[in-house]
Amino acid sequence: MPRASKNQDDSSKLTRIAIVNNDRCKPRRCRQECKKSCPVVRMGKLCIEVAPNDKIATISEELCIGCGICVKKCPFEAITIINLPSNLERDTTHRYSQNSFKLHRLPIPRPGEVLGLVGTNGIGKSTALKILAGKQKPNLGRYANPPDWTEILNHFRGSELQNYFTKILEDDIKALIKPQYVDQIPKAVKGTVGQLLKKKNERDNLLEICQLLELEKIQERSLEDLSGGELQRFACAMVCIQNGDIFMFDEPSSYLDVKQRLKAAETIRSLLSPDKFIIVVEHDLSVLDYLSDFICVLYGVPGAYGVVTMPFSVREGINIFLDGYVPTENLRFRDESLIFKVSESATEEVKRMTQYQYPNMAVTLDRFKLSVKAGQFTDSEIIVLLGENGTGKTTFIRVLAGRLKPDESSEDLPVLHISYKPQKISPKAQGLVRQLLHEKIKDAYQHPQFITDVMKPLKINDIIDQEVQNLSGGELQRVALALCLGKPADVYLIDEPSAYLDSEQRLVAAKVIKRFILHAKRTGFIVEHDFIMATYLADRVIVLEGIPSVETTANTPQSLLAGMNRFLELLGITFRRDPNNFRPRINKLNSVKDTDQKRAGQYFFLES
Repeated sequence: MPRASKNQDDSSKLTRIAIVNNDRCKPRRCRQECKKSCPVVRMGKLCIEVAPNDKIATISEELCIGCGICVKKCPFEAITIINLPSNLERDTTHRYSQNSFKLHRLPIPRPGEVLGLVGTNGIGKSTALKILAGKQKPNLGRYANPPDWTEILNHFRGSELQNYFTKILEDDIKALIKPQYVDQIPKAVKGTVGQLLKKKNERDNLLEICQLLELEKIQERSLEDLSGGELQRFACAMVCIQNGDIFMFDEPSSYLDVKQRLKAAETIRSLLSPDKFIIVVEHDLSVLDYLSDFICVLYGVPGAYGVVTMPFSVREGINIFLDGYVPTENLRFRDESLIFKVSESATEEVKRMTQYQYPNMAVTLDRFKLSVKAGQFTDSEIIVLLGENGTGKTTFIRVLAGRLKPDESSEDLPVLHISYKPQKISPKAQGLVRQLLHEKIKDAYQHPQFITDVMKPLKINDIIDQEVQNLSGGELQRVALALCLGKPADVYLIDEPSAYLDSEQRLVAAKVIKRFILHAKRTGFIVEHDFIMATYLADRVIVLEGIPSVETTANTPQSLLAGMNRFLELLGITFRRDPNNFRPRINKLNSVKDTDQKRAGQYFFLES
């Protein structure tokens, strides 16, 4: 929880917000412990009210003294009381209703530059985008009597946002948004890729955009038949071919491989002109770094409140987010900094007891052929599979899992117990998360070691009493990871663990997987496109190369440095490391550093 640094006088500067969770508060199923235990209510003041017909309790923030008794007494853990620095009160931009989420300040877009937004899920990024797109009127926290536009413009006077909102009001500018959840697009729009793109083509750049986003081969296909990555590229193209003044991209890299992510970044940057605004929300920090010109960090408490910082340079903004400390506000919003040690087991000496071999194999699926070169792996080791989409990473994982039989194999695969988390996770189970965990991993989820290593860091307890069907993508991913790691196995096969997770959750998930594999003395095979997460996890890598969707080869496992070098050479990309927190950073194409590293054959830097 954010807190002011010690050298501020907290007592004189604190204001309070009370959040009541709509999904959890059930006044008809409890004894209204919050109201009965509140010392202010006992004094005869209506601090907490629960009328007979109310669906949730209401808490008066003016009367609340911040004792937190109601938080502890609520049987459903539905109440959050947070103390805020009072200087934020003047900066309230929007609040949905009483005891609900609150957004402070707004990102400031600049024409001719790409603004990147970084922050955890539920912190107000999508709310900020809606307001900046003119799709939601900011109420300055006055949800009961919203202000008119004159008052709103007066509130922002003296800042760049005053001119920005004046332009929106005068209908001078048109905003286009690439939605976050592209898998919902086929439900809303019908037709083939080619038809829909031609219909919206307003800038005469359709051919160029289709080439950049590799959409030429799928022009005749219906949206319902597209994969996640194809839908993502189609959604980006739809925004890029229309005439607009504000272009907004909400998570443009989901489902895409490393090469496609950089192509999408290039496509977005191709829209830049002196009078266009571009805003991007992105959780893959290396792509955000490559794409943005400046960055606003969002911090706060997910689902409770969010605060937008002033704009920073790209490197400084991402490092502030990772450090968890905003120097301009002298505020720490996370207890610990996030640092990327390349591979803990590369520096630690790990005792490996067992070694497994797998033979040369070949698998044919329709017109696609995957050849696997023989290799070996040991316990306490994580092997990351690197390759473009369509090179057979999931196929390789399914062969190891025994879900696919190889056509030809020089010898039999070792018989191992496998736990598999597939790429696509759909909530089939009915009932609560608790029931699902009890049914699938009864012994593990109650074991103290598993609770410490997996359940607590993934914050499964926060969602344990929610319906599985109501979980968001990120919550489903965390439950799927817990289920996969909770199953006793020799080998854990995890396909895209970063999908739907925000930047912070990705690092937490990577640490959870790493620690679990090491402690349990098991082996992990992981498919991952987020480069930062892949580098953090990998002890060794398997590079898949060839012609995607036609014929590819899975090479023998290599060391992290050799494997990354080979993979990046195939993509024509070079990486450097940030000296502060060691995160991998993509070099701009044909920059001095990029040219020097390519000449030296050092595509990936692994400094000790």
